[in-house]
Amino acid sequence: MPSKYILPLLLVLQVIVLQLLSFFPEWIDTHYSNGFYLWISRFWRIALGSITFSVGDCLYGILITLLVRWFWRKRKTWKISRKDNVLQLVSYLSVFYFFFYISWAVNYARLPLFEQMNIKRDYTDKDLLVFTQKLIAKTNAVQYQITKNEAAKIVFPYTQEQVFQKNLNGYDNLSQQYPNLKYEHLSIKKSLFSLPLTYMGFAGYLNPFTNEAQVNDRLPMYAFPTTASHEMAHQLGYASESECNFIGFLASIKNDDLYFQYSGYAFALRYCLHNWEIRNPSIRKQLLKTIHPGILKNYQESEDFWRQYETFIETGFKVFYDNYLKFNNQKDGLESYSKFVNLLVNYYQDKSL
Repeated sequence: MPSKYILPLLLVLQVIVLQLLSFFPEWIDTHYSNGFYLWISRFWRIALGSITFSVGDCLYGILITLLVRWFWRKRKTWKISRKDNVLQLVSYLSVFYFFFYISWAVNYARLPLFEQMNIKRDYTDKDLLVFTQKLIAKTNAVQYQITKNEAAKIVFPYTQEQVFQKNLNGYDNLSQQYPNLKYEHLSIKKSLFSLPLTYMGFAGYLNPFTNEAQVNDRLPMYAFPTTASHEMAHQLGYASESECNFIGFLASIKNDDLYFQYSGYAFALRYCLHNWEIRNPSIRKQLLKTIHPGILKNYQESEDFWRQYETFIETGFKVFYDNYLKFNNQKDGLESYSKFVNLLVNYYQDKSL
């Protein structure tokens, strides 16, 4: 067999193997997520954590430059060498695909958090209403404790670098209850691509090749801690967006700092209100009347921020990412972000906030 066919065929084999592995989540959880992955992720966080800029973003920049250069050099050969060019491109994709999955993405097939923590998946409107009311009371209380003024929005007193360091406190406290959520060797960076990320509608991402958590540094600061905690959950080997929302929320409210607690509670409350907007807008309207005006000002701050960057680019990338998530065992696509309300409501049915 000519060597030019080897890597493309290996790509097909990889896809088949990964689809088969998805039928064995317990094996993945034991041998990859809590085995091989822990070693490789720890190595990269130790190696790159002390570097202040994003090494992964630099690598992406180099790869994009090389790809553009390759297309430019091949621009006149597509008519006469179309097959060879396609095979070469698929060969590059095969190598990328291998390192992407072996470095992190096999975690998509791990045992769901619902099963790990023995949490029910479904809830009733009554369950959601009781939880939302509790969450409003808690968010109101923390907001007032900070500002002493129901109408004052939260103004964050810390720098983004301080947030990264302080997030460790929340994970340390959380790990006392759940040792598997212990976070060590901080490696979280402000993304060098924060402006493009904003136009794409994303608050952050994990670089799977360097295990650096990337956060959009343009975000409103009241939401910054929980967004960073979400990306840190990805570093721990959780691929599901709903699960990382849940873990990020827990790490935020377990933090000793009230500003971080507020970030977590306000984050969860927005998702609950969004669910009510879909389920019963009239109940949402009534719930909004019970929320302190200062909290609503923070929500408006976020809406104003994202609205100024709305373009067709965001729509295109979200369609792509929606299908990407569905391909990787998250059948709800982008809606999987809000599925963390299922985890919240059922987790707190017999617990206080």
